[in-house]
Amino acid sequence: MSIYCGTDIIEVERIEKAIKEHGDVVENIFLNKIYTKKEIEYCESKGRAKYQHYAARFAAKEAIFKAISNLLKDKYEISWQNAEIINNGNGKPEVIFKNISKELEEKIIHIDISLSHIKEYAVAMVVLENC
Repeated sequence: MSIYCGTDIIEVERIEKAIKEHGDVVENIFLNKIYTKKEIEYCESKGRAKYQHYAARFAAKEAIFKAISNLLKDKYEISWQNAEIINNGNGKPEVIFKNISKELEEKIIHIDISLSHIKEYAVAMVVLENC
């Protein structure tokens, strides 16, 4: 058994700018490349704070990639859309892997994630346990 961690911090303004540069939410190339439909719906529901939530999920995906990198055959084995960040009934964020290889899925015993954001920055920390 091994434990891996990943962390990332990003400026909220950088994500806001990337989203606004690509136009309408429905056809936004940036949003649809990085985020799942559930993540977009969640972030859009947050009103003026939506960019903080988008940034936190972006940081989360980067942190996941860092934590999982030692388990991958090559870095293209997992993409942005393969890791979905949703909140459970208590509001705690959780990682749901979608459409990953059976081999990779079997290597991951547990993954825990923590997100935080303020007006200017978002940060994510991931701890992954594998067999």
